[in-house]
Amino acid sequence: MEKEKKKKVTKIIIIDDEHSSEKVRINKLIDWLIYMFGYTMILILVSILFDETFIIDNSYFGLWAFLTSVIIYVLNKTIKPIIFLLTLPITGITLGLFYPFINVLIIKMADFILGSHLDTNNLFTLFFAAIAISLMNFVLEKSIIEPLTRREN
Repeated sequence: MEKEKKKKVTKIIIIDDEHSSEKVRINKLIDWLIYMFGYTMILILVSILFDETFIIDNSYFGLWAFLTSVIIYVLNKTIKPIIFLLTLPITGITLGLFYPFINVLIIKMADFILGSHLDTNNLFTLFFAAIAISLMNFVLEKSIIEPLTRREN
């Protein structure tokens, strides 16, 4: 008797049919990798453009930029919804113009966590980085994640 070996196949798209309507989402690992690549590229770009006011330790070939990306991703998934709910009245009064300042606060938290490996000295630079990360999130969502999930429907 030959034993058949079952291969474990990692699916990019997951169809969640536990509910009455099928819910299509992307694999969490693939989603995480896409966002980590995007965050790291944006942080390196901002670090190059604003080399005096946004300084990422460039030792170990971008390790600190990647670690900053991981921290920003975790803070976006955990702390950002709480901050958003707390600042919802201010965001509503300013018609959404306050929302980038939440991203500035997230980047400043990452600066605090990383200590000397990330230095942010200028509010304008932080604001530019926050806008760049928001645009990157939008572009990744519209150009990669939505087409993958739409194709499976």
